[in-house]
Amino acid sequence: MDRSIKKQLLEQAEEEYKVFSTKLIPNTENILGVRLPALRKIAKQIAKDDWRTFLSNADNEYFEEIMLQGMVIGCSKADIDETLDHVKKFVPKIDNWSICDSFCAGLKITKQNKERVWEFLKPYFSSEREYDIRFGVVMLLNYYIVDEYIRKVLTTLDHIKHEGYYAKMAVAWAVSICYIRLPKQTLRYLKNNQLDDFTYNKALQKITESLTVDKDTKVIIRSMKRV
Repeated sequence: MDRSIKKQLLEQAEEEYKVFSTKLIPNTENILGVRLPALRKIAKQIAKDDWRTFLSNADNEYFEEIMLQGMVIGCSKADIDETLDHVKKFVPKIDNWSICDSFCAGLKITKQNKERVWEFLKPYFSSEREYDIRFGVVMLLNYYIVDEYIRKVLTTLDHIKHEGYYAKMAVAWAVSICYIRLPKQTLRYLKNNQLDDFTYNKALQKITESLTVDKDTKVIIRSMKRV
């Protein structure tokens, strides 16, 4: 199975897209240049077949092969315990924002298992590994920015301490989404938090870049910037 999949990837690789993606995504010297819709199509095909064998034997030579594993985990038919077992094995392979964010977006099984997944995510927030933290944070912004979880989300974000750029940017992104969806609760948090200056200011910047925030509010948010 793996050889035929590698062949499909090589056939769908585009040199221009490879050059474009390599500039945009760090740690992707191994990228082929296959577009995401094509990868999703292959992932769905694998998920209908013997996807467990695919995950057991999958090659990690190319960026797309790793991305494909994450997509298969997301669209495979398994219960939450088995899915989380595969997630745990996959997360250490994440070494860039693209694989991280696509993987998180595909884990829609979280919607029906929020409390179970929340407990699973907890260790990632205190990890020393940059992309462990980004994984946890992007999961929060995808599935947990709702009334029921907003306090826990903001408290969790406030306690994350990591110097990695992609960890900090994930926290800033998550805080901005918190504000866009639940502005009152998040504004209180923004007035009293432990975020480092870089992350805090990036969160404000992302809020002001949102098309859903009105001009007057953007003026207020900009005025809160730390100098």
